[in-house]
Amino acid sequence: MKIDFLEVSAYRIPVKKPVATSFGVMRDRPAVFVKLVADDGSFGWGEIFANWPAAGAEHRARLLVMDIADILFEIDGETPESFWQELDAKTRIRAVQCGEIGPFDQVIAGLDTAINDIAARKAGLPMAKYLNGENARRSVPVYASGIAAYAADEEVARARAEGIRNFKLKVGFDTDSDLATLGRISTGLLEGERLFTDANQAWDVTQAADFLAKAEAFGLGWIEEPIPARSKLEDWKILASKTEIPIAAGENMVGDTVFDEAIASGVFSYLQPDVAKWGGISRCYATARKTLDAGRIYCPHFLGGGIGLIASAHLLAATGGDGLLEVDINPNQLRDAFLDGEMVNGEWQLPETPGLGIEQLPEEISEFQTLTLSRTRN
Repeated sequence: MKIDFLEVSAYRIPVKKPVATSFGVMRDRPAVFVKLVADDGSFGWGEIFANWPAAGAEHRARLLVMDIADILFEIDGETPESFWQELDAKTRIRAVQCGEIGPFDQVIAGLDTAINDIAARKAGLPMAKYLNGENARRSVPVYASGIAAYAADEEVARARAEGIRNFKLKVGFDTDSDLATLGRISTGLLEGERLFTDANQAWDVTQAADFLAKAEAFGLGWIEEPIPARSKLEDWKILASKTEIPIAAGENMVGDTVFDEAIASGVFSYLQPDVAKWGGISRCYATARKTLDAGRIYCPHFLGGGIGLIASAHLLAATGGDGLLEVDINPNQLRDAFLDGEMVNGEWQLPETPGLGIEQLPEEISEFQTLTLSRTRN
């Protein structure tokens, strides 16, 4: 199979309430969606990570069309995996030369998802079943993420009203305030509900250990990225030895070797690769299977538009295990416009439509388009 045509579109939606993390604030919601058309006329959709930096969405779109497209068009692949391998190998020097390994990985991840979508459509199977046959689940449990500490009471109540029983609060701002919020929310949990936290790389090992020692009384399900993602594995081991709270990470891990080492270390109870940041469906699914084989839990990370969220749901459904699907609680029309009642009583229902089930981009997001570029194979 060869790719004959690609189209990539960048979008931005202003938000009334900025989304704050310990390292920065998102003042709009961006997304980059890519469509590929193969030489037999079949097509597929993917999503490319674009949350950071602020100018990331348009940059990724241009990077694909002006730099990576020529390499993509040269490949005659037998499988989605073979496309990913060639794209990864043939862009490495370019990515290193310009110091933009992340953006290259993110574009290739979106392309891989689109190529897998083509393959699943041609097989006439939903993505989850294309990956794992009848072993794939029909639904997966979700957790509400992106919950700001200052609005936690309101947002937890809103998520609970939608049937969600798992909640993740952002911490890493003010320690005393964060701990007070966690204490208050944890005491108000209902039977069967769980509370998680995400520090977004806010602390060093000493600071993280101090915070976690004070937070252990709250019965947290995990602490996500308490220290910088690229900290030495020894630092992660030191932190893990100082707390009983499970550690989660993976959204900022890149490469099979890095994930293999993380899984083998035993430090991380939860591994969270992001389908739009590295590996696409091909490598994220392989990583998810390794995670389960090692007795760990796979939870796909995702905070973007509708295509990546749907792909993440299929990945989790195909993988199985005790993982949860991350669903951002904050409003985002670039996500919600793709959805049609998938979430029922805290479970994400997967349809039986082939591939990711996306035929075209929703008309209602067109007004937020900032850039559309296309290329055709010569």
